[in-house]
Amino acid sequence: MKAFLKRLQSSYTEIPVIARRLYILFFMVVFLFTVLVIRLADMQLVNADFYLEKLRKTTIYEVSTSTERGQIYDVKGKPLVQNVSKKIVTFTRNNIISAEDIKEIAQELAKVVTMPETTVSVRDKIDYYLADQETFSAVVDKLPDSKKYDKFHNSLSSSEIYTNAVATVSENDIDYDQDTLKTVALFSQMNGTAVFDTTRLLTDDLTSEQIQAVQEKSPEMAGITISDGWDREEPTSSLAPLLGRISSEKTGLPEEEAEAYLKKGYSLNDRVGTSYLEKQYEEELQGKHESKTITINKNGKVVDEQIVSQGHKGNHIKLTINSDFQAEVEGILKKYYQQELSAGKARYSDGVYAVAMDPKTGAILSMAGLSHDKGSDQVETNVLGTINEVFTPGSVVKGATLTAGWQTGALTGNEILTDMPIVFAGDSTAINSWFTKGSLSITASQALEYSSNTYMVQLALRMMGQPYIYNMPLASKGYQKAMGDLRKTYAEYGLGSSTGLDLPSVSEGFVPKDFTVSNTLTESFGQFDNYNTLQLAQYAATVSNGGNRMSAHLVEGIYDQNAEGGIGNQIRAIAPKSLNQVEITPEQMAIIQQGFYNVVNSNSSLATGSDMRGRNTIISGKTGTAETFTQDSDGKTVSTVNLNVVAYDQNNHIAVGIMYPNASDYLSKAHQYIARDIIDLYVAKYAS
Repeated sequence: MKAFLKRLQSSYTEIPVIARRLYILFFMVVFLFTVLVIRLADMQLVNADFYLEKLRKTTIYEVSTSTERGQIYDVKGKPLVQNVSKKIVTFTRNNIISAEDIKEIAQELAKVVTMPETTVSVRDKIDYYLADQETFSAVVDKLPDSKKYDKFHNSLSSSEIYTNAVATVSENDIDYDQDTLKTVALFSQMNGTAVFDTTRLLTDDLTSEQIQAVQEKSPEMAGITISDGWDREEPTSSLAPLLGRISSEKTGLPEEEAEAYLKKGYSLNDRVGTSYLEKQYEEELQGKHESKTITINKNGKVVDEQIVSQGHKGNHIKLTINSDFQAEVEGILKKYYQQELSAGKARYSDGVYAVAMDPKTGAILSMAGLSHDKGSDQVETNVLGTINEVFTPGSVVKGATLTAGWQTGALTGNEILTDMPIVFAGDSTAINSWFTKGSLSITASQALEYSSNTYMVQLALRMMGQPYIYNMPLASKGYQKAMGDLRKTYAEYGLGSSTGLDLPSVSEGFVPKDFTVSNTLTESFGQFDNYNTLQLAQYAATVSNGGNRMSAHLVEGIYDQNAEGGIGNQIRAIAPKSLNQVEITPEQMAIIQQGFYNVVNSNSSLATGSDMRGRNTIISGKTGTAETFTQDSDGKTVSTVNLNVVAYDQNNHIAVGIMYPNASDYLSKAHQYIARDIIDLYVAKYAS
């Protein structure tokens, strides 16, 4: 055996080098050919069905089609936001149409329809110019080789060549007249449509003659049809800003949210809510998109079309607000505010705002506001001011301050303290209540009835660990904890915290992080942090129902569409939701409620809310006067007051928050009259 191997090795070394290489090449060819045969056998015999299927079906498109958007109604079913049905021109792009074909269709369509004034980008005009194949070829022919080939002289990708061609188009090449620019606009919309997607083309409203002309020409214009479409009617109600807006088909999905919407099955040109209720309830209003798959074979022919999920029209939403009550509340605001303007008491004021809530459920009954430019006699409705404008609340917070006193152990029951000037060593300015003359012993409920500042300051000092003694030095110890305790308690009533309102963004007030020991004292009687009117209303509602803070909500329920497109059956009711229970005993809450009752209904000359006394029901509440400064129309600083109210009726039907910022006369009663009239009106006409 060894001898044989030795002879074989000897004979191999005797083979010329070139012959040896040919043998190696031969064996490699044989090996590769064997692998190829095995692979072909696998494809044709073992997995024949799989590869035949691949040949028959080479491309699958997923297509999503939107449906008509749901509408918005008031609590009685009166439409606030509606759709207007109309005939529209649509374009559905097939998988074999070219840009040149689309250009020709746009030119034909432009002869039939009229276009609104529109702007087109430079890139739109260039794409239109290069859509002509002859023009494009001529432009590419003029490109230098470096713009068509790589360093190995391999052709660049078609997209790279197109980009290079775009860069060479001059302004003169695309200097189109206005008529042509409108054709460019049509082309741009059509060319931007994804394969098998359908786009509504933005044209002027179609006449019957235009509809007929398009239908007659549609066989010559691939993908062009007359379809049933809709537009969102511009709401005229004063609630319109609160209802929000939707995007147009031209703007489509907001850029910053497009990726999230696409994952949900939306198309880029879908109209979606961009603000307030339209955005908050987008998924309900949008409806369900129809989703289908379209399969194309290697020849570009549709071989299969399957509906993956059926679509349906968007659901309707019904608000908690009665339009008639809303209008009457606005009338009350206008009546008293115009009187204030005429008397010169509102010349520096920003406006007036009112929110009414159902204390049992948190349902918003009305949100109304008027904004005013200083120095003007004109006012404008401003419903968003009720949630976006924040002001210093004044003494309305004192019920919450008592709560903080009980929670921290600084106050016991209906404890008697002495209302008197609060004087600190080294400070010549005393803190007084509006009625302070010497000293007066008062209970916690009387501190609310008379609106005692000094009672609240003494509570804050106790919370800081510095019980008040005349002419005491005011140390800085404990004030940060005391401020934290006050704010924590205020938040239990909705002051400086989220009200839970079903809108995408609502101010939670202005609660500065930086503050001093003096700020802690003034916080106790509402002269530091700032809140919005909705927060005052939620505070009033929480006192009214005994301490259960209900989440504020504007939507009563979700409804499907009936056969006529109107409100159908209720799909889901918005259930009342409790945010928290104020952490005090029923007996302590009763002290606050008694104080609020006495503010309005006692016969004491020191009661601060007698002008709120109801005609149709018994009203309880708390007034607030916050000293402020503002600037007049000349930029001069003037002293003003915020006049605010929180109030509710005895049967727990309605709670209101009123804000009248920067009034010139602290003796004005307009805020009290507004609260009284709103509660009286609701109890008399709308309470169930």
